[in-house]
Amino acid sequence: MNRRDLLKATFAASFLPLAWSPVGRLLAGTRSSLLRRVGPGDRAWPAPATWEALKQRVGGRLLKLQSPFAPDAPAAARAEALQQLKNPFYLGDQPALTQTSGWADAWTSRPSAYAVAAESAADVAVAVNFARDHRLRLVVKGGGHSYQGTSDAPDSLLIWTRRMNHIQLHDAFVPKGCYVSPQPAVSIGAGAMWIDAYDAVTTKGGRYVQGGGCTSVGVAGLVQSGGFGSFSKHYGTAAAGLIEAEVVTADGKVCIANACSHPELFWGLKGGGGGSLGVVTRLTLRTRELPETFGGAFGAIKASSDAAYRALIARAIEFYRSDLFNPHWGEQLVFQSDNTMRIAMVFHGLTQVQAQEIWAPFLAWVGARKEYTVTSEMRVFALPARHFWDAEFFRQHAPQLIAEDGRPGAPRNHMLWAGDQGQVGWFLHGYRSAWLPASLLQPRAQARLVDAMFAASRAWGFALHFNKGLAGAPPEAITAARDTATHPGMVEAFALAICASGGAPAFPGMPGPGPDLAAARRDAAGVGRSMDALLKVAPQAGSYVSESDYFKRDWQDAFWGTNYPRLAAVKRRYDPDGLFFVHHGVGSEDWSEDGFARQ
Repeated sequence: MNRRDLLKATFAASFLPLAWSPVGRLLAGTRSSLLRRVGPGDRAWPAPATWEALKQRVGGRLLKLQSPFAPDAPAAARAEALQQLKNPFYLGDQPALTQTSGWADAWTSRPSAYAVAAESAADVAVAVNFARDHRLRLVVKGGGHSYQGTSDAPDSLLIWTRRMNHIQLHDAFVPKGCYVSPQPAVSIGAGAMWIDAYDAVTTKGGRYVQGGGCTSVGVAGLVQSGGFGSFSKHYGTAAAGLIEAEVVTADGKVCIANACSHPELFWGLKGGGGGSLGVVTRLTLRTRELPETFGGAFGAIKASSDAAYRALIARAIEFYRSDLFNPHWGEQLVFQSDNTMRIAMVFHGLTQVQAQEIWAPFLAWVGARKEYTVTSEMRVFALPARHFWDAEFFRQHAPQLIAEDGRPGAPRNHMLWAGDQGQVGWFLHGYRSAWLPASLLQPRAQARLVDAMFAASRAWGFALHFNKGLAGAPPEAITAARDTATHPGMVEAFALAICASGGAPAFPGMPGPGPDLAAARRDAAGVGRSMDALLKVAPQAGSYVSESDYFKRDWQDAFWGTNYPRLAAVKRRYDPDGLFFVHHGVGSEDWSEDGFARQ
């Protein structure tokens, strides 16, 4: 960080506590006439005829929602839901369900009262105006992946963008009102998933767009949260690749936001968190040249003792610093409590032989010591980059690596990485993350980092996601990421540490005893102890908003750091009455936990 950036950060940080305090909000003039929202039990709740009028205005696309697990749900709907419970494409197609079924002592997936199945920005504008005029709790859902439950709220009106999934490639895109050189880009509807974007841009188009690692995640939500993918160490964040967005603001207007039009709103959409500033209906993202190859390196090593495990951690960290801390390598090393280290790395722009040569010294070190057992043989492979998200290619060559949408008539390109299937529908027990600064990789600091990692592994397993920290990325990726609302600490971090626990799907009304909350709380306590041990070497670490603790107290600073006052100003300008509310979203400190009463 240079001197000017340091002075700016210090100045902004001194105003952080005031910015989100009641006094600060009062001084800023954020109090509004909207003091309480209306729910179904209130006299002001819209009458049936009013809902019918809304239905007519959106071309019949108003849905009255019911969970397939509701007591009076049709038996066929319940049976289908139980059969498809681990199919993320099915869950995403259900406006009454979410990709996460809840979080112990935090939230439980329950459907909105009604949903507008939007097919255009005009539909979204009608829904926004209706919610504002009738003082309704408003929710927005595209992919429905939010761990924090931000795409879910009972007694609300849902804007469901799933059908807005059109994708258009551009050879020479110029943002509206900007006088800049044209560049290759792709415009993507807010309801599209990343597998749809990758199929259009990479498999068919032969180019690259920076998106998420999990293929069933929604495009709009990921970009608004910052957005990391497997190759972010080379290409940067998804938010940094945003060129233009179409967005419906709280006044019901359809705006084009880019660097030349509504620039502050545009900046806020790049990492300021989904559902807080407006409803994004279309995004245009930069596309890049595709390298010759992508590849992966997978394996697992178990140590015979605690001392040997600590030595393995130390060797792995030094190996990462010397050979993997560069734009070629992403994804993760997982450190389990049973003294096992799992390797799940990907690489960019290397041949298989080059990748094998890089790993050879580390594997030779392991092989020369009897205290280590390779429990999963190391596999290093490369494939043409154009086939990395090509479902047909994997069906032919590595079907064990993918899970498909097996429903009749499902799009053939819809695949999920098999390793992500455990997260489908899961019920979270605990989840925490922290950006670890690259200074911890320096030789003089490594011992402290290794001690903290070993101590953390005694409480709960965790992973270092190297692609979710941009230290080591190319300078242009760092510069672009700095011009987003994402926490500034992510550009100085070598990895995002993630520690989490979850169980089987637990949607309300499902057959069975439901989640074991006592066990979930024990798991959450273990997650907490593990992350607390890691934070001893990074006490000021920020946290990634999309992968973070529901119960985080200092969330404004943790999620956005010195960017939060600026985000709060964007919120006041574009949503002064607080129509858009999500848990721990910008401006949510003004509202009760359920978003119904202004505090």
